[in-house]
Amino acid sequence: MGIRIVIADDQAMVRAGLRMVVESDPGMEVVGEAADGREAVAVARRTRPDLVLMDISMPRLDGLAAARELLDAPSPPKVITLTTFDTDENLYAALRAGTSGFLLKVSPPEQLIEAIRVVHAGDALLDPAVTRRVIASFAGRAEPRPSPALAELTPRELEVLRLLARGRTNAEIARELYVGEATVKTHVARVLMKLSLRDRAQAVVFAYETGVVSPGAA
Repeated sequence: MGIRIVIADDQAMVRAGLRMVVESDPGMEVVGEAADGREAVAVARRTRPDLVLMDISMPRLDGLAAARELLDAPSPPKVITLTTFDTDENLYAALRAGTSGFLLKVSPPEQLIEAIRVVHAGDALLDPAVTRRVIASFAGRAEPRPSPALAELTPRELEVLRLLARGRTNAEIARELYVGEATVKTHVARVLMKLSLRDRAQAVVFAYETGVVSPGAA
């Protein structure tokens, strides 16, 4: 079965354009559309997609609030937030909402297709440099809040979490720890499971907000 997608945007022409791009890939299927955040939640609950393309600015319920509502439910879809503006505030808000990706509406079609594949596969759609800049900037505004869940991690898993938060890829972590990429993937999966996190994006936010890494860490 292909990747089932819901498109949520208050502009009909934008939805039509996104549908055209998505359905140009034979492995993807648009199963629903929504013109506002409230409708997006309803359509997603009815169609149970794998992924939602969610505009940030929508009437009735904005995209971030809609994403939070969807992601708080059991077996939620992945969410990629779409925006016209590439601002740190939007990106950080999207990460805090629990979304797995952030994409500009002016991105080329091939980038949208790749973004859907990456997020559906379980990875976060974040450039490491952007991740470090945004999370360090915003998480540094508040005092870290240590989490009891950190006690569940082994020393190696804590090390992997630190490297994730610094924007390292699995390949880079493997080289730094002198282990195979398959081992790193196992560690990452265990970190996410033990901390009840959905993906790497949430792990980055968690690491900064709990003081596992400090703003400006290299």
